[in-house]
Amino acid sequence: MSMYTTGEVAKLCGVTVRTVQYYDTRGILVPSELTEGGRRLYSEDDVRRMKVICFLRDVDLPIDAISQILKEEHPEKVIALLIEQQEKALMDDISEKQEKLEKLRELKNGLKSKETFSLESIGDIAVIMEGKKKLKRMHWMMILTGIPVTALQWFSVIFWITKGIWWPFVVWVLVAAVWGILVSRYYFGHVKYICPECHEVFKPMLKEAFWANHTPTARKLTCTACGHKGFCVEVWGGDEK
Repeated sequence: MSMYTTGEVAKLCGVTVRTVQYYDTRGILVPSELTEGGRRLYSEDDVRRMKVICFLRDVDLPIDAISQILKEEHPEKVIALLIEQQEKALMDDISEKQEKLEKLRELKNGLKSKETFSLESIGDIAVIMEGKKKLKRMHWMMILTGIPVTALQWFSVIFWITKGIWWPFVVWVLVAAVWGILVSRYYFGHVKYICPECHEVFKPMLKEAFWANHTPTARKLTCTACGHKGFCVEVWGGDEK
């Protein structure tokens, strides 16, 4: 059986000699033999053990945990479970950092679109970014619930034209009216608007918001704080009280 010195183990495993010596002092990787001169010699099994230790350290498992695991009767089972947990933790960390990166990019792009840089403009962008995903989910909800209503509309029109039966169209009108009222109340109960003049976030009256001229991201409203009338940016307003 081949035997390896401390330096050779360090080279094979891509670590420093001091690291190998440190694991020896911690009792995690004890050499199989010691020469008369006190030189450490490691077996092939020791090298494999060292590679496992290095792998576990690479996925940020602490030394104390590794020491306890390797003392178990079936360490491979514990290692498999810890790797699974560590994988989830790393995926969560990646997701969190990706979300932060997206926020930074949105802030950067938002500041580019501003003619003048100010703390208020950063605040506006932060509010918009905070509820962007929730607004998107709500828009999709409205689209998906509207598909059956639209399908009923086309069915009733075609049925009226081809069969001369008009009552399905009346049913659609009633369904569409109820759907429109419910969706409108839900929608305007969950959005607010940022005034471009005073930068206040406000909630307009339902009637004004419903009939106001609008774009996909803004509505022409009167600010309840300063009285400015103009296009105000739509943001997520939280759950309706």
